[in-house]
Amino acid sequence: MAGRGNGPAQLLVVGANHRSSTVVLRDEIYVDDREMPSLLAHLNKIGVHQALVLSTCDRVEVQAAASDVDAAAREIAGFLAARAGPEGAEMSEQFYIHFGDQAARQIFAVAASLDSQIIGEPQVLGQVKASHRLSKAAGMIGPELEAALQAAYGVAKQVRQQTTIGERPVSMAAAAVQIARDIHGDLSNAAAILIGDGEMGEIVVEQLRASGLGRLMTSAPTSARAEATARRLDCHLVPYDTFAAALPECDIIVISLGARQYAVTAEMIEGALKRRRRQPIFIVDGGVPGDVEPAVERLDEAFLFGLDDLERVAFEGRASREAVADEAWAILDRGLEEFLRGRAERQAVPAIAALREHFEAVRREVLEANASAGSEEVSRRLINRLLHEPSKLLRDGAASDNQEAERAVRRLFGLGRAKSKPCGGNKGVQEK
Repeated sequence: MAGRGNGPAQLLVVGANHRSSTVVLRDEIYVDDREMPSLLAHLNKIGVHQALVLSTCDRVEVQAAASDVDAAAREIAGFLAARAGPEGAEMSEQFYIHFGDQAARQIFAVAASLDSQIIGEPQVLGQVKASHRLSKAAGMIGPELEAALQAAYGVAKQVRQQTTIGERPVSMAAAAVQIARDIHGDLSNAAAILIGDGEMGEIVVEQLRASGLGRLMTSAPTSARAEATARRLDCHLVPYDTFAAALPECDIIVISLGARQYAVTAEMIEGALKRRRRQPIFIVDGGVPGDVEPAVERLDEAFLFGLDDLERVAFEGRASREAVADEAWAILDRGLEEFLRGRAERQAVPAIAALREHFEAVRREVLEANASAGSEEVSRRLINRLLHEPSKLLRDGAASDNQEAERAVRRLFGLGRAKSKPCGGNKGVQEK
């Protein structure tokens, strides 16, 4: 088991992501929220006392801190392999393991969505924070992991604020939402209708709702399926043979039938626009083949986008994010350097405090033992006392031809490099 060591805990990350592993492995080791408390309890039992588990479609990853990182990594990798079943041992080669500075960089990259299949996806940071909360509730977040996560959140915020990495849509549904906002502004005042029960149409309206859509209606040729969709989406049902009458109320039309004939015609949209006093209508045609008559594109204030159009917008968004990835990584590396430097400085604090306490104790002893001596004599004796141990260390090193102590003292006190000595030895030569 990975025991509690005496030294400070070091960071480590063990996991499998979209680059290192197959979907099969990630499905096998996937952890849902209901399992998380028992899983964290198990990690604690096997000696990993600081950890969070991030489980998404892209990755299953344990971010942790331990004093014995090698033992902790073995325990975590073994635990994940066991979740994969009988073939887990063979599949474990798909896991990656990072220690120390590389583990910190991985934690930062995940939070900033630079290690995602789609760079810049905002959901990733929310997923990390949700896992963080679950681990904190389970008592599995210690100072080392907490410090790394907080620094990672700060870097993720900088990446969002200082680059355009999250501004362009990268999925067709997100592209539809962006276009809807460009046309109608605040979606809380907008109404939409979903015609048909195709998967793509439902994905689009769910994304619209998540983005604040004010009102939704649905309609489909088969009444039973239409009723099921209305219940699932908790929205108003419009009979299919009368949906044309509802179009003037709609700012957004999403249709996904694939019925091999045009369900929405130019005549319908022209009539709806007249009754809307030419207020624009955004139409998403998710049918294959298309469900909207192409002539609709020629109507002023009618904005028709098919799947190819949405995919083009999404592709441009992905390309835009890739283009600013280097800029985002530069921000991450600066933040990581600052975090590592700060951590190193904090780790030196106990030694600095001990050194200061030692010097102060020696000063008091010398003053008490030489109360009647003059200041020059006291200062000379104080220097001798303070230099006793370093001088002994230097003499012992010289006797064993070990220059490490000398180099350390020179670095510590800024004494510069030692002067070169003649090849014939140092007899009769004194360094001033």
